[in-house]
Amino acid sequence: MTRQNAPQGAPNDAELRYLKLLAKDFPTRQAAFTEVINLEAILNLPKGTEHFMSDVHGEYEAFEHILNNCSGVIRERVEHLFSDELSAADRADLCTLIYYPKERLRLLGRRNIPDDAWYETNLMLLVRLARTLSGLYTRSKVRRAMPVAYAYIIDELLHASASGETSRHEYHKEIIRSIIRTGAANDFICSLAALVKRLAVDHLHLIGDVFDRGAHADKIMDRLVEYHSLDFQWGNHDICWMGAAAGSEACIASVVRTNVRYHTLEVLESAYGISLRELALFAERTYRADDVISPMEKAISIILFKVEGQLIKRHPDFDMTTRLLLDEMDLSHGTVHVAGRDLPLSTCDFPTVNAADPYALSTEEQEVMDGLKQAFAQSERLRKHVGFLYEVGSIYLVSNGNLLFHGCIPLEADGTFSTVICEGYPYSGRSFMDFCDRIARRAWMQGDQNALDWMWYLWCGKHSPLSGRVVKTFERSLVDDRSAWEEPQDPYFYATRSSAVCEEILEEFGLSGEHSHIINGHKPVRAIDGESPIKGEGRLLVIDGGFCEAYHKQTGIAGYTLISTAESMRIKAHRPFMGIEAAIEDNADILSESTTIEREEPPLRIRDSDTGVRLMEQIDCLHQLLDAYRTGLVKERVK
Repeated sequence: MTRQNAPQGAPNDAELRYLKLLAKDFPTRQAAFTEVINLEAILNLPKGTEHFMSDVHGEYEAFEHILNNCSGVIRERVEHLFSDELSAADRADLCTLIYYPKERLRLLGRRNIPDDAWYETNLMLLVRLARTLSGLYTRSKVRRAMPVAYAYIIDELLHASASGETSRHEYHKEIIRSIIRTGAANDFICSLAALVKRLAVDHLHLIGDVFDRGAHADKIMDRLVEYHSLDFQWGNHDICWMGAAAGSEACIASVVRTNVRYHTLEVLESAYGISLRELALFAERTYRADDVISPMEKAISIILFKVEGQLIKRHPDFDMTTRLLLDEMDLSHGTVHVAGRDLPLSTCDFPTVNAADPYALSTEEQEVMDGLKQAFAQSERLRKHVGFLYEVGSIYLVSNGNLLFHGCIPLEADGTFSTVICEGYPYSGRSFMDFCDRIARRAWMQGDQNALDWMWYLWCGKHSPLSGRVVKTFERSLVDDRSAWEEPQDPYFYATRSSAVCEEILEEFGLSGEHSHIINGHKPVRAIDGESPIKGEGRLLVIDGGFCEAYHKQTGIAGYTLISTAESMRIKAHRPFMGIEAAIEDNADILSESTTIEREEPPLRIRDSDTGVRLMEQIDCLHQLLDAYRTGLVKERVK
């Protein structure tokens, strides 16, 4: 209901009902115009800082540090505010105190460094920094961000005024001294550090792939559940775990195989309580221990190829019959027929593959699969994490003029949108992305077989927007000839070098203008080879720079993040992190190189953001309520 579209005369019945509901929150003209004044003031505050991350792949320590230093925003604020009064070493000490207050205070305590003077100095520095950052928000929002136990005291310390500043400064110093005398200094430092980090970044966008590769996706998920404001665009690795939790056998086998292959079984067994004992015992008694592939990896791989084969046969519309390779094996010659070639297999030890029915699970394999399916379904912690991903996540997001998704929008070679048949209907572009979002939610809420099969397709399907390539798990597992490993990529990845193609994609999602961008991850940018994360003449920003240590040699860096403030949008290229212990002990930070993509002149205000659009709609509705009060259509409720 917007003012510009409202009828010139009296509101209709539906509009009047809405105004009467609104009147419950604002029962008088004074309440309504007070809220209008408040909202119009908020519109003129600076746009909040947005932090974009992607493809963290279980690298908890690097992820935690990037969150703590806000991709360098904290250090930049400290440098700006204190460069003239603190040495470089003292500024580094202050940053580390903000990043890891409990751990740093524990270390300094062992070194007998903190005394009353140290506490007074550092508490005042933190107050000044928090005061500067709090100027970006309304006082009510800052109060909500404060730790409850110290909210009143912090609110007093953050409030400064031009008149009587000297006396107020003395008042603040006395509060600080009282905090020290009562023995609450350490706790108060932790509270101020948390507030500084909370105010430095208003909102986090995580563009997919928390899971796999690294060993601590569960810790990252715990951190995200607690984070103050975020959205999540599902990645292909995330969707596979989500499918596994929903009950897809193909996704379960894929998740287990990945963790066996990357030696990260603790995330399954310790973090999520999913026992692999039956799989391990079955593998030991079934497969050779001296083969080129470990018995456990081979056991789960063959189970995977079988359940994938069954799924592909159920869905001819997936157009993935070229991935049916178990029945292309000739074990008497030790070869497999792939794309017109007979290639040597790395092993012929496949006792459970029945040549007459190669995709049928053996009795023991079915028992292993049933046990794994039950274990995934019964993992409460996994279900909590996956439920959270559904709550805050989506296939794509349009936010503040940007289009966010993990992988790609499937395209044809000429740059037009690919048409994909989904449950009998053709979809392309945005409609296909919307279908993928709906089917993923259906898999979780209803769990029907068709929806579960689509979860596997989103993990590795031919036109999956989360994968964007033909995944060759079989060849990479069982064929030594690396020429068979090449995974053809969706044309999206080269077509979007053209700004025109990027602009067509943006237009498909209702976006246009020089300040709109596509932001995605998924495909690591090889900075070591001179590849830039800025593509399509600035229309596409790829922020996967290889957070995972396994990718560092390929990319030459340790990840990208993106920072969008009221003044600019910058992409940060990060160097490898030395670890949290080094940060606490030696002030080791993640060194970053910043590239400015665009500057905002004048700086953006909240009115220029999606939040501003919503606030202006609220203001419009409140004006209509005021009109209704003035004309007597709605009665005020004056106590």
